[in-house]
Amino acid sequence: MPAIVLVGAQWGDEGKGKATDLLGNTGAEIDYVVKFNGGNNAGHTVVIGSEKYALHLLPSGILTPGVTPVIGNGVVVDLSVLFEELEALQARGVDTSKLVVSANAHLIAPYNRTLDKVTERFLGSRKIGTTGRGIGPTYADKMNRVGIRVQDLYDENILKQKVEGALELKNQLLVKVYNRRAVAVDEVVEELLSYAERLRPMVADTALLLGKALDAGKTVLMEAGQATLLDVDHGTYPFVTSSNAISAGACTGSGIPPTRIDRVMAVVKAYTTRVGEGPFPTELLDDDGEWLRQQGFEFGTTTGRPRRCGWYDAVIARYAARVNGVSDFVLTKLDTLTGREKIPVCVGYDVRGVRHEEMPMTQTDFHHAKPVYEEFDGWSEDITGCRTFEDLPKNAQTYVKAIEAMSGAPISAVGVGPERSQMVILDNRI
Repeated sequence: MPAIVLVGAQWGDEGKGKATDLLGNTGAEIDYVVKFNGGNNAGHTVVIGSEKYALHLLPSGILTPGVTPVIGNGVVVDLSVLFEELEALQARGVDTSKLVVSANAHLIAPYNRTLDKVTERFLGSRKIGTTGRGIGPTYADKMNRVGIRVQDLYDENILKQKVEGALELKNQLLVKVYNRRAVAVDEVVEELLSYAERLRPMVADTALLLGKALDAGKTVLMEAGQATLLDVDHGTYPFVTSSNAISAGACTGSGIPPTRIDRVMAVVKAYTTRVGEGPFPTELLDDDGEWLRQQGFEFGTTTGRPRRCGWYDAVIARYAARVNGVSDFVLTKLDTLTGREKIPVCVGYDVRGVRHEEMPMTQTDFHHAKPVYEEFDGWSEDITGCRTFEDLPKNAQTYVKAIEAMSGAPISAVGVGPERSQMVILDNRI
């Protein structure tokens, strides 16, 4: 059976958690849901009936009975956050016993969190806008080959050697550059080991597990943390995350080869939002932007920060379709636009008088890009009860079809409200 990849097509917060939950509860028979990149620097909000669940590190498939949730090798894991989330879900009656964690996933050590915060403050006006949770420093340790992996918890001598090696330089930075106290090796080792036995039953060779699952006819869904425009290679660098959030990252972050993937779904919001620093061509710094923020409840699941808001950008949607190989889009939060007389859509960029239909090649050109808008008539009817495309007001249908034509892949489902059931299904594969 196939592996399916689910990615975000903008700067995150598109509703990937809802799309994952939808797939697992509408007859798609998803057996495994794998988080393949990122850490607890992103959040998924899933609404089931009157219950709202905010997930940060855990795969959203953990809320679906019968699904095995997997934290892949490409994820960086803060063990304190992992067990906080598990305990919170267990207290609400959610069965978390099937969670599997890759032995090769890297761990966020206390010094990674410290360095993340002090480095960001040190940058001042040049800050990246990180969440300060140690994600970037942990990925840097991974690439510098001084990282700590889950499997290291089960060899105390190796763990201590690795912590010593990592702190040899980091303590110099903390003390001599950032004027902070040095971190004690034994304190770090003790904290990490305190989780070892609780974690042990969850640890597995997840690449082997998933390969065998596919061989046995199971369906595996791989969900990205963050989104396309935050990918470290293909995003709006340097204002990006520290991992690969595009579909190709699903392979390196899970151990599933590309030949097993036959569908790439991308979630795209009916408008655009962004958290943190960096260029954002359609950003609205006026009453329209605040209207979108309030109507769409655009505040970060993980940080609580107000999201920057703007109109739909078809240029970045086309870019996402191309670099991910998108087979279909899931369009979310169409209901947020209800009540607008006119709805602008960015169809291209003006960069110093030159029209661009595709993403500009350079950071400088993207920074100077001015949106070229096409306006569509809005609608005032309540669409939260719509369940077929024909139920939608004519102007809403026109809007969906127009952005589908501009975005480079068909739209298979449309979100018309926060709950699992509030979806208009356009593709029988959903």
